[in-house]
Amino acid sequence: MNYKLLLPIILVGSLYSAQNQFELKDASKHYDVKINVETCENNECSGKANVELFDKKSSKKLQTLTSDNLNFYLNEDQKPTANIIQLYNEQSPVIFDDFNFDGTEDIAIRNGNESGYGGPSYDVYVFNITKKQFVPSEELTQLAHENLGMFNTDSARKRLITYSKSGCCWHLTTEYTVLPQRGLFKVYELEEDATGGETVKVTKKEFIDDKWTTNIKEYPIDVYYKK
Repeated sequence: MNYKLLLPIILVGSLYSAQNQFELKDASKHYDVKINVETCENNECSGKANVELFDKKSSKKLQTLTSDNLNFYLNEDQKPTANIIQLYNEQSPVIFDDFNFDGTEDIAIRNGNESGYGGPSYDVYVFNITKKQFVPSEELTQLAHENLGMFNTDSARKRLITYSKSGCCWHLTTEYTVLPQRGLFKVYELEEDATGGETVKVTKKEFIDDKWTTNIKEYPIDVYYKK
């Protein structure tokens, strides 16, 4: 066997792997993150990936989560971002927040582009105190697949906020609260319908005192969308 020929191949393989490995130290309060992704070309990475979580204090590896397609772009430092959720722009491959408002950090990991209009979709995991691990949340993952990318978290009001649209002229903002042992509960909807061309029909629905209230108003388009 010609070991001289094998050596360059091994070195190239090691270099390729190193180029697709990233460490994030500031993404989480409690965890350091190591991302290993299948492919990186220019400033875009994609493909199968492992996301390894390490305890900040002990440096012990706690858990490995996977993605079939961890698609993301590198920033000016040639690293992935974290915790950025911009509706029509950057959405990070890894997002930490307290999604169920139980006082512990949860995590969302990008998995493909399966949300509305081919936008980023996420697998969402919540921290299980008994198991001391992140476990999949079907409800929250569904929210991050059926709307326009990852949902927003309003920690002050304890609301999860999603956005959806149809074409240029119909938009829907929905807010959910999380009920212990019961899961998601919708409490607010704002529908903005400008499909008529001249006016915007704004329908606001709120769940107050155990019942839904509805308020409908119409505005001239140039007044409603005035900057």
